[in-house]
Parts: sequence; structure tokens; C-alpha cells
Amino acid sequence: MRVLVFFDLPTLTSDDRRNYRQFRKTLIDEGFLMLQYSVYMRVVVDKQSAKFTEDRLAKIVPDKGIVQTLTVTEKQYQGMRFLVGQPIEDVRNTDDRLVII
Repeated sequence: MRVLVFFDLPTLTSDDRRNYRQFRKTLIDEGFLMLQYSVYMRVVVDKQSAKFTEDRLAKIVPDKGIVQTLTVTEKQYQGMRFLVGQPIEDVRNTDDRLVII
């Protein structure tokens, strides 16, 4: 499964920019990869870990702006079509290294 995070955060004031940078850094620290600007993705094992990930994000979202999550299966994610551009063939963007114990 994959958890996608979409966000649109204000950057008008210095506090807004700091909150944006902290949120983005936390996403990266939590294992998210950037798909596009303000769209990040992370591979998770199951629905329970997806819920856990979303709950952790809910604790660190800034007060202003919009942050949304979407959980999709691997099959749904693999069905994504590229209308322009090429997919990034990076092992970090696949579940090839995913080990379920």
C-alpha cells in the first residue's frame, strides 16, 4: 500500500515558511518521497500502518493551509499513467525492498 500526502501551505510570512520547511523535512524524515511539488508518497505494509502514519502526520501538520492523505493499493498505484514525463525508476519508489516479518 502507499500513503500519498498532498499539501498546500502558505508561505507569506517567515513563520509560514518555517512551518512549511519543518513539515516537509518531517515528511522526508518519516520516509516519504517527493512525487511532485507538494505531493509525497510512502510505502506501508497494510491499512493499520497507513492509519498509524496518518495519525503521526496529524500531530505535526501546520495550523494553516491544506494537508490531505490518500491511501492506495500497489495495484492502484501501478495503474498511474504518465501523460507527460517519465517515471523515476528508483528502488526507493518501489516495494522491492519491503520485508514483512
